[in-house]
Amino acid sequence: MAALAWLLIPVIAAVGGAIWAGWAARNRTTGDVTELAGYARFRDAMAKSHSGSEDSREPEPAA
Repeated sequence: MAALAWLLIPVIAAVGGAIWAGWAARNRTTGDVTELAGYARFRDAMAKSHSGSEDSREPEPAA
């Protein structure tokens, strides 16, 4: 019975390693799409926050 327990430890470790390897090698194709969408939202927000500030200012007269 003790020999069976010692054989069970490597089997459990191999199954755990296979599960981890499958999780680590999973397909992650949505990363670029979400990053590009976030960058587009960032550009829109920056354009909105700065669009009226430069145009509405009158230049200061030169001394």
